Amino acid sequence: MSRKEPVDALRKKIDQVDEKILELLNERASLAQKIGHEKSLGKEEVYVPSREKEIFRRLSELNRGPLPRQAIHSIYREILSASRSLEASVRIAYFGPEATFTHMAAREKFGSSASFIPLASIPDVFQEVSQGRAGYGVVPIENSTEGVVTHTLDMLVEADVRICAEASLEIHLYLLSRSGRAADIQRIVSHPQALAQCRRWLANHFPNIRVDEAASTAQAAQLAATDPNLAAVASSLAKELYGLQVVEANIEDHSNNITRFLVIGDQQPRPSGDDKTSIVFSVKDEVGILHRMLEPFAKNRINLSKIESRPLKHKPWEYLFFLDLEGHIEEPRIQRAIKKLEKICLFIKVLGSYPCGV
Repeated sequence: MSRKEPVDALRKKIDQVDEKILELLNERASLAQKIGHEKSLGKEEVYVPSREKEIFRRLSELNRGPLPRQAIHSIYREILSASRSLEASVRIAYFGPEATFTHMAAREKFGSSASFIPLASIPDVFQEVSQGRAGYGVVPIENSTEGVVTHTLDMLVEADVRICAEASLEIHLYLLSRSGRAADIQRIVSHPQALAQCRRWLANHFPNIRVDEAASTAQAAQLAATDPNLAAVASSLAKELYGLQVVEANIEDHSNNITRFLVIGDQQPRPSGDDKTSIVFSVKDEVGILHRMLEPFAKNRINLSKIESRPLKHKPWEYLFFLDLEGHIEEPRIQRAIKKLEKICLFIKVLGSYPCGV
């Protein structure tokens, strides 16, 4: 039977390990600074999604525990964020205000060392990026229970930006108020999508309470912080930021409630080996057009992970089609399929090729 080591002895070992970790972190940071200098000379982007994907994939393969994969991901997200900040300031616009789920997704993607800019609307995020006032923007694109965010689809067609990364966030909704007591609640507010995601729960637990819409979950939390009889459906981050109490946690109707977000910028990421390409196009309304539209992808053995249609503004019964393809635009098979598709399209735009979310 092995002899147990005293806690103090184990803590001394931890201190020694911490010293080594600190030394190695600073060594890594020095190397990142050198890379940043070389990037600045070549006017290269500080944020490289394909490289980030490669790092996470390699670390996942090397990890033997006991730390789980997600913990390693979280630790290295902050290491990468701090390293990028040494190379250059990274400004991230997002659909705000603070403590929205988009804010949480932006922090999850870029880490806490980035500079975050909350904006009032999704079009504002696109404009901030296209005008060069922010390096990247984060916007919601779809929820697993409520479907696509149409404002984002519309702006992807109109704006001169590219999708350069994606992120998915598991959404947990909290009912928050100043007191945390259900008996004090006379009105409930939140963003329409958040309310839709917990509609059944609210109907079962607060059937006689008035429910109103707000511009965002964060704005709902702000209102709840000033009104003792108001409750907000919002995020755990909103609870911390606005000093609210939890009436009930995890009130979403579906446990598998996930929102996908897009990172927009002006770059075309290099292939990572596990990529997605998004395109949008319109076609003439004629017999067999849907079959002809999909045929180039089938012939080139390209898997379509998503198909979404959207009515064309001011043109009744004409539609835009949004497709997500597995693969990168630099692959010959993707280029062949899109070239074939162009012959039957009235309009086509490649929205971006980017690493699949980790």
